[in-house]
Amino acid sequence: MEMVKPRVGVLAVGRTTFDVPFAETMLESAWMALTNLDIELFGEKKLLFDPAEIDPALESLKAQPVDIMLLLQVTFTDAAMTLEIARQSDAPLVMWSFPEPRTGGRLRLNSFCGINLAAHALSRAGLSYEYVHGMPEDAAVAGQLTAIARAAAVKNSLRSTRIGVIGQHPEGFDACAFSHRECADLFGIEIEEHDLIGFLDSLQEMDDAPAKALYETRRQVLTNLVDMDYQTTLKTLKAYEGMRRLAEKQSYAGIAVRCWPDFFTYYGGAACGAVAMLNEQFIPGGCEADVHGVITALILQRLAGEPAFNTDLVDIDEETDTCVFWHCGQAPVQMADPETAVRATIHSNRKLPLLNEFPLKPGRFTMARFSKGHGKATMVLGAGEMLRAPLAFSGTSGVARLDSPIGEVLDNLMQAGLEHHTAIVYGEHRPALRKLAHMLNIGIVELTR
Repeated sequence: MEMVKPRVGVLAVGRTTFDVPFAETMLESAWMALTNLDIELFGEKKLLFDPAEIDPALESLKAQPVDIMLLLQVTFTDAAMTLEIARQSDAPLVMWSFPEPRTGGRLRLNSFCGINLAAHALSRAGLSYEYVHGMPEDAAVAGQLTAIARAAAVKNSLRSTRIGVIGQHPEGFDACAFSHRECADLFGIEIEEHDLIGFLDSLQEMDDAPAKALYETRRQVLTNLVDMDYQTTLKTLKAYEGMRRLAEKQSYAGIAVRCWPDFFTYYGGAACGAVAMLNEQFIPGGCEADVHGVITALILQRLAGEPAFNTDLVDIDEETDTCVFWHCGQAPVQMADPETAVRATIHSNRKLPLLNEFPLKPGRFTMARFSKGHGKATMVLGAGEMLRAPLAFSGTSGVARLDSPIGEVLDNLMQAGLEHHTAIVYGEHRPALRKLAHMLNIGIVELTR
């Protein structure tokens, strides 16, 4: 799966009373910089000077499903055109202004004053906006534009998304509670519930053939799969096949499932390996019927273009300034340390297969959670380095050093009332997540600096 690619509509505005040749040079440089970003670009490389030129250009862009409307404020203009663009466009407005040389002579562009005037007018009109200020060749500008565009693209991609949840979260696991209305209002996501026992009964009735075929495929991935009890392993593979079919039939982008105790006590197999396989196929899975965990993983997956992993933070060591992220055996094999074997194992408490087992690969990662700590919707963010280390605990786990001292992170986490699950994905994605939180009008809690 590739990351969601933003669609960016561009309008460039100016006034003929400024240095038009210089403005056209700046527009050329800005357009070239935009073509170098990983976005789809819509619009014309043309400086627009009055509403008569803006109207047809805006109508053309409104016909495209763009994620953001990027206004290049190449020279100063009054706020009238910007207000009209913001009012007519459904896409978030982003204004880009440009510095100019301090020559002691004529102010050739006066670009920043243009977005300053527009920002005031937009704020008075109750219209939202984003902005960037800098030269086209500035890497920081490219990073800011990319973060805004990716956040908007992910936000749009969530609209009309469907997530399935099988069973209710275990008693006492309030961290996994969710609201249908909130998921719909905030993200545009529809949650559809399924009875757990009915689902498990359907697995019991499933023919063994699909599970046996999966077994042969999985044997190429898990080096010791033959050491697991065969019939019980088939139960986990049937669980994966059942969830995969459900996702395909109902067009679910992710699935949350009540994994314990019923999978073990009623069905006689583990859900963990099935959830791992869903993650590997870019269908974010969440145990303990954790819908918000699945939503967070889906967001991270669409930002990174890689599978995410819902984990517990299970150990903190202030002496080494490290922590351990772990969850039974649900991490996708894409996260395995390439220098170690990817193995099968049994659940540490219930003693049944099938689970993945490996240490997580080293590298930069982002951790995030759509949280309801203190009863408020927030985006909780952190980042750090996953270290190459021996397996800390059975199943799938990784030893990490976060960007702030671990004792400070612990205080931040507990004060935030963070849920016990956080999602992690490789790469640095906090800039886009911050922009996404702003677009969703929810708060941000920073676990790390």
